[in-house]
Amino acid sequence: MSEPSPTPAIVDLTVHSKHNCFAVEPSAMQELEQAAVSKVLQPGTYTLRLQDEGVGDRTEPVALLWLYGGRLINQDTEVEVNATWCSLNGYDDTLTLNVLEPTTLAAFFCHADLPETEVELVLAITRH
Repeated sequence: MSEPSPTPAIVDLTVHSKHNCFAVEPSAMQELEQAAVSKVLQPGTYTLRLQDEGVGDRTEPVALLWLYGGRLINQDTEVEVNATWCSLNGYDDTLTLNVLEPTTLAAFFCHADLPETEVELVLAITRH
C-alpha cells in the first residue's frame, strides 16, 4: 500500500501598493519613452505576440510592454484603463487588447543575462 502524496503547500505573497511600490520619477519615464520602440495603436482589437525569427538566442525571450495615453481593455482582465504594463513571456504568449482611443505601445527587450551578441525581437501586432 502506497502512502498518499502530501498536500501541496500554498503560500500567499502579498504585494502592498505603497510598501512594495517602485516609484519611477518623471525623468526616468522620459528615458523609458526614448529607449523604447513605440507605435500608436488606433481604436480596434489587437493581438500581440513575439515572432520566432530564429535570432539565435537560446533563452525564451521576454518583452515588457507599456501602453499609455488612451483608453484600452486588456481582454485577460476585462478592465478599462488609461495606462498599463504587460509582458510577453516567450513565443507562445499572446496579449489581446481592445483599444478604445489612440494608445501608445512602447516595447522593451528584457533579458536576465545580456547576450554576447545583439539580438532583435519582432513584436507581431495583428489587428482584427
